[in-house]
Amino acid sequence: MELFFLLMLLVIMAGALGSGYPVAFALPGSAIITVGLAAAAGYLLEGSTSAYFANGGPSQWLSAGVTNLRGVYWEPERDTLIAIPLFIFMGIMLQRSKIAEDLLVNMAQLFGPIPGGLGISVIVVGALLAATTGIVGATVVAMGMISLPAMMRNGYSNSLSSGVIAASGTLGQIIPPSIVLIILADQLASAVDQAGTSRQELYKVATGEISMPSEFAIVSTSAGDMFLGALVPGLLLVGIYILYVLAIAIFRPKMAPAVPYEGKYDAAFLGNVLLAMVPPLALILLVLGSIIAGIATVNQAGAIGAAGALIMAGYRLHPEGRGGRFIPAIIGAVGLVVVAWTVSNYNTNVLNIQTASDKVGVTIAAIGVGLIMLSIIWSGVRAFYNEDALTGVMVETAKTTSLVFIILLGAAMLTAAFRAFGGEELVKHFLEGLPGGFWTKFMIVMAVIFVLGFFLDFIEIAVVVVPIVAPILLADPEANVSAVWLGVMIGLNLQTSFLTPPFGFALFYLRGVAPAAVKTIQIYKGVIAFIGLQIAALVIVAFNPPLVNYLPARTSLTADTAPPPVNPALQYCIEEYVTETFDTRGDQIAAAITAAGGLDVSYLPEDLQDDWVEGLEKAQTVPGLVLEIETTRDLQIAGAVDYRPEHKIVRALQRDMLIRTKEIDDLRLRASRGFGDSEGQTARADELQAEVDALQAQIPATWEETQATYNAINKQNETARNIYRRTVDQAYAPVLELKAVIASTEALAPLGAPIDALAADAATMDRDTADARFKEVESMFGGIDGGREIRGLLADARKEIDDRSPDPERAMEYIVEAQELFASEMEWRTRAATELLPGIEAYDAAISDTIGLRQQPRLPRAQALRVAECSAHHRDISLNF
Repeated sequence: MELFFLLMLLVIMAGALGSGYPVAFALPGSAIITVGLAAAAGYLLEGSTSAYFANGGPSQWLSAGVTNLRGVYWEPERDTLIAIPLFIFMGIMLQRSKIAEDLLVNMAQLFGPIPGGLGISVIVVGALLAATTGIVGATVVAMGMISLPAMMRNGYSNSLSSGVIAASGTLGQIIPPSIVLIILADQLASAVDQAGTSRQELYKVATGEISMPSEFAIVSTSAGDMFLGALVPGLLLVGIYILYVLAIAIFRPKMAPAVPYEGKYDAAFLGNVLLAMVPPLALILLVLGSIIAGIATVNQAGAIGAAGALIMAGYRLHPEGRGGRFIPAIIGAVGLVVVAWTVSNYNTNVLNIQTASDKVGVTIAAIGVGLIMLSIIWSGVRAFYNEDALTGVMVETAKTTSLVFIILLGAAMLTAAFRAFGGEELVKHFLEGLPGGFWTKFMIVMAVIFVLGFFLDFIEIAVVVVPIVAPILLADPEANVSAVWLGVMIGLNLQTSFLTPPFGFALFYLRGVAPAAVKTIQIYKGVIAFIGLQIAALVIVAFNPPLVNYLPARTSLTADTAPPPVNPALQYCIEEYVTETFDTRGDQIAAAITAAGGLDVSYLPEDLQDDWVEGLEKAQTVPGLVLEIETTRDLQIAGAVDYRPEHKIVRALQRDMLIRTKEIDDLRLRASRGFGDSEGQTARADELQAEVDALQAQIPATWEETQATYNAINKQNETARNIYRRTVDQAYAPVLELKAVIASTEALAPLGAPIDALAADAATMDRDTADARFKEVESMFGGIDGGREIRGLLADARKEIDDRSPDPERAMEYIVEAQELFASEMEWRTRAATELLPGIEAYDAAISDTIGLRQQPRLPRAQALRVAECSAHHRDISLNF
């Protein structure tokens, strides 16, 4: 019966959507109707409202709906959705103020004289509008109204013109900042959690171990990561489009002729071009640049974009005949410069004002912020009174935002109902039962999304389909894809479906504004080539994951908040880098270790001498351990040749067995509780058990031996890596310790006087005075590396004075011992600073990027880039499961 109600859910939803019923109400409505009917039927026929639910019942479904409602509106962890109205406001404001129109006209005049130049200008403007609006329908309509008549007047082919406009208008799907990328990031963040749980369970079933190594975990994504990941694929699409138009202009010039500019290329023309291009480009750089540089979050960048669009509208909407057109914008620019200069030269943390300079910095920054606020308010007043633009933009923003959030909530209700009737498990079993592994599942899912893109908007697909299929794809360890790569691939796919005849949304938008002279068939013909180009880009990105993954990885590893090199998730790529480095610089590193062994450390304290010698001995073994990692890695690769085919067969059989076992358990549970036909359910369970036994019999007899052989090699590699990690940490620790102790000499030197003062006054101190005086001096040694022993002696002296039976003589012995130790410490530290420290620093410089890399506070830039390049590739880890 669960399947019946699942089918009912889909039929009601499809019928509501097909009839034109609003999506925002069709999604939750179909869920409410189906859940209500299932609960009523279960209560009437089986005596339980949960009888016809595969997971939970109506109460659990309602609870899931409340949780999703709270998640969308109140959870701070999902505050990325706040960026949606900000970017919508920015896009609509730029279009209402006709800044987009100015940009298109001036770009056409600039590029028109070259072959295909008008088409290229449309593509470039489409990319720029995509980077400012992200709203497909509005972009296609605006470009269709402005550029299509111009292209027709200048002899461009109707089909090519239509294709260029429709394809360029859909770039807003993939070029950041994009609404679809924000929604995908939000949905994928939840999908990563589910996929992580599934992969953990898979690892436990496959290996029997409770905890899964963190290097096998799935990395979550954010809107900022999605923006960074989509940037290169978006530019790739723009480049492909431009090359195509150039090729058409060269080989079929009649389809895309050059359009001479009738005016003059003088200072006035240059001024118009700069005025049209520089502000939007500056806004794009501010929005995307602040995200890429890690200066602002996506929400903050959205606020920057909204404020920037309002300021630009303030001078564009101002009547040309009236003076002071650019005053608010100039004030805002000055304020921005003041703030930027102040932040780079002063401490502007209001909660941490300590000096007069800090007060000056905060004051200047406040002036800069005041200028920016004045600019925004002034521009807002202009936008409000000129053409009623601000009111219209706010209303449209509220409508679009409300639509997005209502669809989010409705889709959450629909997804919860889909899961309640076992739909997610059904999809999972279907996909996992397909031959061909991950790529078969991936292509099926992409094909479904492609088709759904004909009928549904990207929002519905992102919030209905992605939560169901993304956990399945992300959990698969075979391809081990990143969440950001999957999100970008889905975004590219949705963009392609927007163009595909006969249902592509972009085609309807363009048809609505195209002149009657442009036939519908010409529009369809025009987009075919661009669909092929988009599919080509999809294939390129699919087989070149670094195009998506590299920028997010690079930004993460080079940011101030980058994870330390000791992070377990980075170890594989760090060890790949170290292995390559030893292959090229192994002799230099060995020579540095030998030179460090010749340093005179005889005058150091015994414990430091022992640590130094032991560290050098450990360092001398590192090249052999690196070679061991290489050797066992090569053995893994060779062993996988025989292991992988048998592993695939057995895991497929075990997966089928698990599916049937779950169904058996469900049938026997339902039969024991008296739900439905108990005898029929028991008989079905017995049939499935026979199938499980038959599948078990198909497992090759050599499986256990083959698995044991490969697992031994795998364990050997794991052991080699663990030994390497412990050894390099132990080898490098004495370097850090000695450098820290020697560097603290300057801080230690002034502390001799307080110790001498204690020695002079100790005999006359009472208990309270001794407690206060000694503790004060002891605290001075708290931040001194290597000062713990002196501090301990002073503490012992204090206890002797503070004891119930004070022993001043014993206390004095401790103080004298502390004085002698202090003098000894100063003597060897001073000598080491001149004689030993240069050699230690030379040794550190030689090994810090290899043996000492794990112990650095953060990855050096060169190593961070290498690790980012390594982690940008997807690594098959399926043989570990």
